Amino acid sequence: MKGAELKLIVELMKNSRRSDRELAKAVGVSQPTVNRMIKKLESEGYIKEYTAIPDFRKLGFELVSVNFVKFKAGTDAERIEKLKNTARQIQTETGLPSLLVMSGMGMGFDRVIIMYHRDYASYAKFKDIMKGAAEGNVEKFESFLAVLDGKNHFQPLSLSSLAKFLSLREAREESDHERNQVS
Repeated sequence: MKGAELKLIVELMKNSRRSDRELAKAVGVSQPTVNRMIKKLESEGYIKEYTAIPDFRKLGFELVSVNFVKFKAGTDAERIEKLKNTARQIQTETGLPSLLVMSGMGMGFDRVIIMYHRDYASYAKFKDIMKGAAEGNVEKFESFLAVLDGKNHFQPLSLSSLAKFLSLREAREESDHERNQVS
């Protein structure tokens, strides 16, 4: 990825509501170039969507749960696909919003599910549904609950910190490249 494209992604992560003119100024290219780069980045899948990150508490959510799942050994691909379909059905029926559902590894688990809940009763319902839907295929299910009270948040959900990291990484790489050219 070219430096200007990465800079554009960083600027969009900071604030995707800016005009092409503002983005062009921040990236250091022309407005038509920004427009072309955005279309290219969208078509290549670098930019998947544009969204806002609301205050979830103001939307009526008190908790976010980070849930870890371990499937029993020998759970085949067909059963896992059935579980995925069941999870989609549960989400449709209950309206419980998920932020992330992914495969992974670590701490003895192979799936992670991040969900928002109106209250503890909503979380308990989700947990009961998940246990019932697992149909004996889940070995372990553990959760970490975070209270969305705004009092003790060190870093709320945002892409700004990732954008800052990418900017700094790009600057370091450019600096390293320049040093290597001089050497």
